[in-house]
Amino acid sequence: MFYNQGYAGGTAARRYAAIHSGSRTESATPHGLVKILFDELLVALESAALAERQGDRMKVSDKQARAMSILFALESSLDYDKGGDVAVGLAQIYREARRLLLVGAKERSAAPVDEARAMIAEIADAWNRIG
Repeated sequence: MFYNQGYAGGTAARRYAAIHSGSRTESATPHGLVKILFDELLVALESAALAERQGDRMKVSDKQARAMSILFALESSLDYDKGGDVAVGLAQIYREARRLLLVGAKERSAAPVDEARAMIAEIADAWNRIG
């Protein structure tokens, strides 16, 4: 029997993604864990913007919540003693990305989410070059 995404296919895909994500994090270095967070954040932001354009409010809410959670995790992992001004700058960027997500939700607009994604993509690219 064949399944489409609306039946068991969506559930199976989510389970596979959870297993894949779990195996990625188990073997990752601290630098690799941050890379995974950036990768997941970019996907969540892109998905939120796309869902906003499609008018899928439930998916928008889900992906915005995921993005917010990751942004909080990234900010809470900052070491202000060792990172100094860089850590402060990153915290400000993460807070601005969260603000833009809230603006997007309030205005039901993908544009602020796209702006947040662009900011995070720059940091993610720099992070990937470091490692």
